[in-house]
Order: sequence, then structure tokens, then C-alpha cells
Amino acid sequence: MLIYGAGGHAKVIFRMLIEAGFEVDAVFDDQSETYLFDKKTIPYNPHVFPDQEVIVAIGDNGARRRVKERIFHKFSNIIHKSALIDSKVSIGEGSVVFQQAVIQADARIGRHVIINTGAIVEHECELGDFVHVAPRATLCGNMKVGENTLLGAGCIVLPNISIGKNCIIGAGSIVTKSVPDNVTAAGNPARILTY
Repeated sequence: MLIYGAGGHAKVIFRMLIEAGFEVDAVFDDQSETYLFDKKTIPYNPHVFPDQEVIVAIGDNGARRRVKERIFHKFSNIIHKSALIDSKVSIGEGSVVFQQAVIQADARIGRHVIINTGAIVEHECELGDFVHVAPRATLCGNMKVGENTLLGAGCIVLPNISIGKNCIIGAGSIVTKSVPDNVTAAGNPARILTY
């Protein structure tokens, strides 16, 4: 297995892979020459282990999307063994589900999505590509999230609500009504702070 990224998010993914019995054969990072645990990072090269799969281990949605566009390897998913995922859930390529996350029936998770530690995605939720559901966020049933949106740690989104693309929902916020594209919203109840 291959990892692209060497920050804190990559550390957790690295450890998840090791615990799941995978060997991490290479860690790519074009920003700096460093180490991820015992692996020295190298610049991305499509000819390094070309038959292996890669996980883009970058928490920032925009950066993850930009890196994904330059990669020629096939993408892999990683789901921690403690996550609870209903058999009727669909998860797109490159997505990661962390420890103790819960995803319920008929949820649809896009490509390169992060469902972080202890997050809850209830029934029939639909998450676009490159969404990040931060630790302990709770998405109640039948809600939609547009691509590139960050749902902050511990936020709660009520049922049947839509959150647009390219949004940031502040940590601890309670979203009680739909949020348009390209805004930051925060508070209890969440209010739009920037357009």
C-alpha cells in the first residue's frame, strides 16, 4: 500500500494500515523530505510500485483534490475495524473511515471522503466528493452535503437539510436549516458568517 502525505492525518492512516496487516511500501510527499514513522518520504513518481494502490492522506479538502488529480496509481479505501458500517452503504474510491465512526443504511459516501474518528452519518445521507466529516460530527438522517465541504468537529446537522459545496461548518455548530454553496456557517443555531 502507498500513502501520499506525511502530516498528522497521514500518521493516523499509516497506523490504520499497519494495524490492518498492510505493508506501507512508500510514502509520497512533494513538499519536503521527511519521515513518516520509519519511512522516508519521496516525491510522487507513477513508476514507483505502479501496481500498488494509494491513499491520499491529506485532511485539507482542496489539497486532497489537487493531489488526486496528479496521481496515476489506483486509489484504495481504508476502513478501521472498529467502524460500524451498514451493508447497504456505498463508499466511493479513495475514502477513509476512521475509528468508531458509524455509517447507517442507504448512506452514499462520495470519492475521497474522510469520515473521521467517532463521526456519525445516519441513514440516507449523501456526501459529495472530497467532503471531510470531522471527529464526533453527527449528520442526522436524509441530509445532503456538497463536494469539498468541511463539517467541523462535534457539529450536529439536523435531518432533511442540505449543505452546499465548498462550505465550512464550524466546530460545535448546530445546523437547523439548509446552507447554500461557498459559505462559512457556525454557532447554535448555525448562522452564515461569510459568503
